[in-house]
Amino acid sequence: MLTVNDIMTVNPYTLSPEMTLREIIRMMKEEGCRHLPVVDEGKLVGIVTDRDVRLVLNSPLVLHARWPDDDLLDEVAAEGIMTTDPVTVTPSTPAAKAAEILSIYKFGALPVVANHKSGSKTLVGIVTVTDFLNHFQEKRTEIVQ
Repeated sequence: MLTVNDIMTVNPYTLSPEMTLREIIRMMKEEGCRHLPVVDEGKLVGIVTDRDVRLVLNSPLVLHARWPDDDLLDEVAAEGIMTTDPVTVTPSTPAAKAAEILSIYKFGALPVVANHKSGSKTLVGIVTVTDFLNHFQEKRTEIVQ
């Protein structure tokens, strides 16, 4: 059975709760990420997506002064825009179940965690729609050859 462990991205780029919106946007652009887990002292506390970032900034369709955007970029932190306590999966979760969760809730990614008896969640990876597409493409290529 295919599990999340078989297709997830291990050691994904992460944010700290204090990182500013400007830093988040820079990281998303430089690393080509649309979903960044937020980690505090090694534990998953949230996730920031490109959609979260877009919702914070004013619409480009509305005419407005540029200075409010600059203030937002430097003053808003990840902890202010992240989704707290995101839906997660474990490495042993069946990949089909993770795909079902992504599809039902229209998520682009799920943090992958190791759960501890204390209830804390240590981030061990992330599984994205792109990970599923890459896996599908690899299998398709194997079949064709």
